[in-house]
Amino acid sequence: MRDFSDADRKKKSGRIKLPENPGNLSEEALSQLEKAVKAAVKDGYVACPSGWKLATDAGVSRLDVGAMIDRLGIRVTDCQLGCFTVGKTPYAGSVTEPFGEEVARRVEALREKGELTCPAVFALARELKVKPKSVAEAANVRGHKIRQCQLGCF
Repeated sequence: MRDFSDADRKKKSGRIKLPENPGNLSEEALSQLEKAVKAAVKDGYVACPSGWKLATDAGVSRLDVGAMIDRLGIRVTDCQLGCFTVGKTPYAGSVTEPFGEEVARRVEALREKGELTCPAVFALARELKVKPKSVAEAANVRGHKIRQCQLGCF
């Protein structure tokens, strides 16, 4: 495992402006969140779905969890949209989650409006009753980047 270093923080801060304490949590809440994040670490990483669950369980925003993960120098893995994994691989010509024409059409519409974001992908997946990864694949195949990770990773 490679640590989340100062160089990584600098690179990320050039792309994303995430406050250290987005939800203005109390010191006690931050301390509890820190313990919860540390307990969620598996093999040196916190999986994206675990980060979402932590937020729900702690009653804080996903960005609060993401900020704490950054503060502790831990990496997030297993993005539910496939945007990143431990072993990063770009689109290689094969689709891991099939998607239909309606999904592709709606992804293109989101992109054209500048709304191809993580929350929008999840909302579209719920609406069309498909896996979020299918929506992300439709974007990935076309070379579109999804923005605004709900944990603040991208």
